[in-house]
Amino acid sequence: MSTMKLTLLTDLYELTMMQGYFKNHTNETVIFDAFYRKNPSGNGFAIAAGLDQVIDYIKNLTFDKDDIVYLRSLKLFDEDFLDYLSNFHFSGDIYAIPEGTVVFPREPLVKVIAPIMEAQLVETAILNIINHQSLIATKCARVVYAAKGDGIMEFGLRRAQGPDAGIYGARAAMIGGCIGTSNVLTGQLFDVPVKGTHAHSWIMSFPDEYTAFKKYSELYPDACILLVDTYDTLKSGVPNAIRVFTEMREAGIPLTFYGIRLDSGDLAYMSKKARKMLDEAGFPDAVISASSDLDEYLINSLKDQGATITSWGVGTNMITSSDCPAFGGVYKLAAVQDENGEFIPKIKLSENSEKITNPGNKTVFRLYDNETGKIRADLIALADESYDADKDLLIFDSIETWKKTTLKGGTYHVRELLVPVFLKGECVYTSPSVMEIRDYCKKEQETLWDETRRLTNPHQVYVDLSDKLFRIKTGLLDQMSQGK
Repeated sequence: MSTMKLTLLTDLYELTMMQGYFKNHTNETVIFDAFYRKNPSGNGFAIAAGLDQVIDYIKNLTFDKDDIVYLRSLKLFDEDFLDYLSNFHFSGDIYAIPEGTVVFPREPLVKVIAPIMEAQLVETAILNIINHQSLIATKCARVVYAAKGDGIMEFGLRRAQGPDAGIYGARAAMIGGCIGTSNVLTGQLFDVPVKGTHAHSWIMSFPDEYTAFKKYSELYPDACILLVDTYDTLKSGVPNAIRVFTEMREAGIPLTFYGIRLDSGDLAYMSKKARKMLDEAGFPDAVISASSDLDEYLINSLKDQGATITSWGVGTNMITSSDCPAFGGVYKLAAVQDENGEFIPKIKLSENSEKITNPGNKTVFRLYDNETGKIRADLIALADESYDADKDLLIFDSIETWKKTTLKGGTYHVRELLVPVFLKGECVYTSPSVMEIRDYCKKEQETLWDETRRLTNPHQVYVDLSDKLFRIKTGLLDQMSQGK
């Protein structure tokens, strides 16, 4: 699905560098890794999302006549380079971690193997797509965890940073665990449940609150959730809702899905009072849903206070990831192919050790405990490495190398996370539906220890380097330090 053609969704310097490579007849095959350095929102993990949109972008990556005319107008590009662009198509390989997978800092989420001009061009769009959706999916996973099994509905469209952020943010939120979205276009595009009730204006447009509730119940008897805080929640809203529910029951209308929504006030206090009123009136199965600037911390607090809310509509703070508005993913050169077809590892140095890149053609292995099914560690290794789970495996922290653990053979199993998506320019991967990704994401989070899932100060999962990769990295660092 494309809302618009995204070929020129790139930073200008990607194109100016492309022309530089073109003019210098430099187009060797390279490897770039897209990864991130720090989990968002202080989380213990992130959720990979956005791959399907990356696939769509790569499939449609061509420069049409209008693109060429515009680039010519910038007076930066020569005609021979523009001719090259007019016949451009992506011819390389892309590997990626599937959407919905729990991921951790420094491991490649997307690996691009392609001629350098092609690999350079796709940087910005890949980061834009993966960063945004992974951010929102991760934020949603935190909100869902805080709700402790209650349903979370995505209500953020009107506060999202534009239409695309609203559409794809809602998609990502569904992957992260929402049960539905208010965004109708997202529902249509991705075949996900759409949910909603009514606004205060519905109540205010009628002579009185009871009439508004009555008319709504007649229209939607199978989804009768009434917003009760327009005038007075406990003195007017809840009593009028109970009156309507009573009339529905007396008329023989099945109360299949019904209840109230709170959108203001002290949600803990209001929900407990409303619950008591509904129960005493004979409606113990009536839903109490809530909205009103919710996030994971407020939901967690309300649960601790004994709020009787079982359904949550979360908008602004989730669709914008308000406490952490950027994912921080980067795209770094990892290797250059020589004339013999061998990939020569490349490394980026920094005075900040966390920003030193991992060189070479890599993959990611996930190590699971056989007894619990939980993640023991992730291992970034060279692409040609493999591991026999029947043998002991020593893993160690690549910075604090004295921190070592031996996994005994037969006590763990191994899964390679990166899968081929494009090979020689052809897509070889079929994306699951969003709801299938959502189900997979839920199972993925169940492989995490509870300590990693807690909202505050979570335990960090070990992401180590293979011994072979570690030696290549330290060797390059030694060379650099000696000025070689």
